[in-house]
Amino acid sequence: MSLALDRATLLQRLRQPREWDLAVVGGGATGLGVALDAAVRGFSVVLVESHDFAHGTSSRATKLAHGGVRYLAQGNIGLVRETLHERSAILANAPHVAQRLPFVMPGYHWWERGLYGIGLKAYDALAGRQGLGGTEWLSTRRTLELLPGVQPRGLWGGVRYWDGQFDDARFALLLARTAAARGALLLNHCGVTALLREGEAGGKQVRGLTVRDTESGAETTVRARCVVNATGVWVDAVRDMDRDEGAPPRAPMVAPSQGVHLVVDRRFLPGSHALLVPRTDDGRVMFAVPWFGKTLLGTTDTPRHDLAREPAPFAEEVAFILQEAARYLVHAPQRSDVRSVWVGLRPLVKPAGEDGENTKAISREHTIIVGRSGLITVTGGKWTTYRSMAEDVLDRAMSRGLLARRPGGVTARLPLVGAAPGRPLAEPPGEHLYGSEAALLRTLPGAQRWLWRDAESGQGGLSEAMVRFAARYEMARDVEDVLARRCRLLFLDAAEAARQADAVAAILAEELGHEVDTSAFKALAAAYQRLP
Repeated sequence: MSLALDRATLLQRLRQPREWDLAVVGGGATGLGVALDAAVRGFSVVLVESHDFAHGTSSRATKLAHGGVRYLAQGNIGLVRETLHERSAILANAPHVAQRLPFVMPGYHWWERGLYGIGLKAYDALAGRQGLGGTEWLSTRRTLELLPGVQPRGLWGGVRYWDGQFDDARFALLLARTAAARGALLLNHCGVTALLREGEAGGKQVRGLTVRDTESGAETTVRARCVVNATGVWVDAVRDMDRDEGAPPRAPMVAPSQGVHLVVDRRFLPGSHALLVPRTDDGRVMFAVPWFGKTLLGTTDTPRHDLAREPAPFAEEVAFILQEAARYLVHAPQRSDVRSVWVGLRPLVKPAGEDGENTKAISREHTIIVGRSGLITVTGGKWTTYRSMAEDVLDRAMSRGLLARRPGGVTARLPLVGAAPGRPLAEPPGEHLYGSEAALLRTLPGAQRWLWRDAESGQGGLSEAMVRFAARYEMARDVEDVLARRCRLLFLDAAEAARQADAVAAILAEELGHEVDTSAFKALAAAYQRLP
């Protein structure tokens, strides 16, 4: 169901005096998963996001819906088994934006090919009937065929295995739109300024939120029986709203870890297979992944002590990625070859007394805390396990009596809006990402007017109709919403995104009925081109 989402109508619903069953703070993967699961179970749900859906960590992943090969190497069998199960749900529920992807691990020591293969056979066994394809040992010749551009010198063959790939930001939008189709009220660019707390000091209960529409500045009080704080690395700021005046701040839950990604042209790693180095010399994982006509290089795992909305890469992180790429690719990308650089902050959960310096040792699993006030906070975890995290949150809410008991498992096989077989995500973005809604897209003005086409292939791109679709059906409110998350051009080629900003703004102005500024976006695009 393609539901038109008019902001004025949504705000009018928000202002109506009522008590919601559930209010969710945060429009990333976890919050959207909670909202969808609750709406499908029949609860009344409102979700607010201070920026755009998936604005933070949830649009800056490595684009892999994967079981976590490195977690298997760490012996975390339970997490791998859960993640492999959830991977199958992602691929089944939105096949137009989530598909299987073949990976090759090249071996440059005689023992690597055998060791990797044994580990990946165990990975296959854990996946069972939900596996995506069997692991294969590869000869040197076959490895070079599947990874054209990989360094042949010293190569002892490789191993091929299968995992998942998705467009994280568009998947998040599908969660939001599917929840809306099920009756949930979701608003982006609408931030929480306070929690509504009732009762005596020391025993106050959270009973709602005060939210501010960032476009108009208008504030609204929203009452809810249950409030979930799903703001990722920013959960501690919301937790701090839930304390009595004069009470000391709570100890932080989150130790942010920074992941940096560089995007270069496809010519550096042609073909349809991704490259995975499971252990670099300093113990990290290195990816080179085909994505929307480009090659995505990453990632890092570096402690960060601030929570910038647009974190910048550290010079040593960029140097590390380029240095590792040069070791494994015949044609080594240079700094001048980088089309876009972007950074995500992972919300890793601190153990008690942990200073957060060694982020590789901190748990990748999620944590749920129910405060004495009834505020439920969830953070940590992986994109791939968003659905099981949502189920766990609702289970905790029901066990505490904050929500009525209702059966779960309702989203395990729930097609998202537009679900239909799709084309490989290695291809440039285009109409195929709209699934069954592509026919609706073609009825909008400007369906044949292309603002941008992929230069290497001449395929795909961004049309005028896609911008109109983003405004009418996907709640896009500014140029960044369109070029960063509805179309991924900012992440693929920041300079080209800046060039398209004025044309996108003009179309948005027609759709939204007011002028749309481009200065903030152009500054952001410049930052995505800047290497330290």
